[in-house]
This record gives sequence, C-alpha cells and structure tokens, in this order.
Amino acid sequence: MRGDPLARPYWSGQIQISLVSFGVKLFVATEAKGEIRFHQISRKTGERVRHQKVLASALEQDPTEAAAPVEKDEIVKGYEYRKGEYVTIEPSEIDNLRVPSKHTVEITQFVGLDELAPEYLEKPYFVVPENDTQAEAFAVVRQALAKTRKAALGKIAFSGREHVLAITATPGDDGGMMAYTMRYQEELRNSGEYFRDIKKVKIDEDSLELAETLIKKRSAKFDPSKFTDGYEAALKELVEAKLKHLPVPQDEPAAAPARGQVVNLMDALRKSISTGDAQSASSLPKKKPPVSVKEPAAAKSAKGIALVGPAAKSHARRKSA
Repeated sequence: MRGDPLARPYWSGQIQISLVSFGVKLFVATEAKGEIRFHQISRKTGERVRHQKVLASALEQDPTEAAAPVEKDEIVKGYEYRKGEYVTIEPSEIDNLRVPSKHTVEITQFVGLDELAPEYLEKPYFVVPENDTQAEAFAVVRQALAKTRKAALGKIAFSGREHVLAITATPGDDGGMMAYTMRYQEELRNSGEYFRDIKKVKIDEDSLELAETLIKKRSAKFDPSKFTDGYEAALKELVEAKLKHLPVPQDEPAAAPARGQVVNLMDALRKSISTGDAQSASSLPKKKPPVSVKEPAAAKSAKGIALVGPAAKSHARRKSA
C-alpha cells in the first residue's frame, strides 16, 4: 500500500439524524490489485501511442495533418443545447453548486439489512469519526444500527452527482461503519423483460431434494481470501512466456456436447453429491424415470451454472471416445 491510507479521505462532512449530528470521514474501501498494466503500442514501430485533446475543427479541415493539442486549462465543460451550439460551464461554477448533501448526509429513514437488495449496492466506503470529539456519537449510532440490524439511508453528493447512501455497522468489535453508494431505480433494467420467456416447469420433488442436499454439502462459511483473479494469473503467465520466448499458453476448448443429447438430471445430481465424501445410497431419494434436458438449453447456455453441466461434458467425452 502506497503511503498512509488515512491521509486523504474521499469525503468529509456531517451525518445528521434528526437533531443529532457528528463529523465523519469516508475512505474508498476498494483498490485495484492487478499488477499487469497494458499500454497501447504501434504494431509497426513498437512505440507507445499517446492520446491528445485537439480541436474537432482542426481534424475536419485536414485529417492527415497533426493538430495542435489543447492545453488543459483551456478546456471547460459544455452542454449542447442545439446542434453545434454549447453553453459553457466553468469548473468553479460546478464546485459552487447549491447541493446540501455535499457537506451533510441527512438520514431520512432506516431499513432492515435484508431489505438492501444486492443489485442496488454500488461501491463500499469505510466510515470513521472525524476526530475523537465525534467518537461518542459515532459509537452510539453504530451500536444502535448493529443491535437493530438496520441500515441508515440518506443522500451524499460527490464525483459529479448525488448518490443514495446506505450506512451500516460493521460486524464484530472493530468499531467502524460501512457506507455503500446505491443505484437509483431507473438505473436498473426491467428484469421482467429478461425473465418473462423462461419456461415454467414442474419441479420433481426428488430432484429438488437432491439439489438441496448438493447445496448443503457444498455450503461453507464465506472466506473471501479463497478467491483469486484467475484472469490476472493467466495474463502473468502469458507475459512471462513472451519474455522468456516460450510457447504462448492457450486455452483448451472443452469438447462440445452433441446436439440433442439427453442428460439424466437425477443421475447428474447423484454423481455431483457422490463426488468426494460419498453419502450412502440409502439416504438418497429413489431413482425416478430420466428427465430429458436437451443441449443447448442446459449444458450450453448455462455453462458452469446448470447442475447438469458437468455430467453433460463427461457424457460428451465418453461419446467422442
């Protein structure tokens, strides 16, 4: 980590709950960890390509001639109110916008933690008291949120817009709080447009029981340290191979299941459960007639997610052999 992580808060201001207010600082809770960074390089010369801001009119007059770059202090924002006509906005005018939530998060309501749908949560921030004087009010509110399992909702303005903000107590006894910017309702697409054509099927009780058994068997306490970026690792392998003039590693595409292949869902579930520490067959539901699942509906379109996926691939390999 470069420098002191507490040196520059992303936002400082007040949290106000009715007549209670206290100062806080927000710090961005995430950081980019990838070590592989690419630049744009000319294929012909191997030189780095850089982008410059130039006048559009200069390019229109002579696209073949290099246009003079526009200096940063010459650039202002502009809103196109009519084709080719703009009203200009100075940076200082934006900085002085009359938006109360630039300085104070006024809590307007509290909601249960289970009401915060994941699709609305956007970016996390650490919340700490502004100084020791604010620590008492901060601690009381934090403890109250933890005991009631509630989140405080308000609005905050930064990065050129006003966000809905959800503030929660962190689990455990670290004494901190988390804040999450949230998406507005109109930013989410209508799920009905995507789910309406899903075929309604009758759920077989034995298949459901097997699926529940599989879920219970694979359930574990969430440990984020177990998850790493495989794409980043593959990029490092590629770069190292290039540097050492070794063969470039390539993906090995899996054998595609034959069209019209029928997969027995019950067998796939049973085999999934028996992988590793197998359970006794007597504890499983009795086998029922095969359930036909045609590829690509399950094995192809839901690759890596459908319960029949691994069995479908295994079946395809045996068939091709």
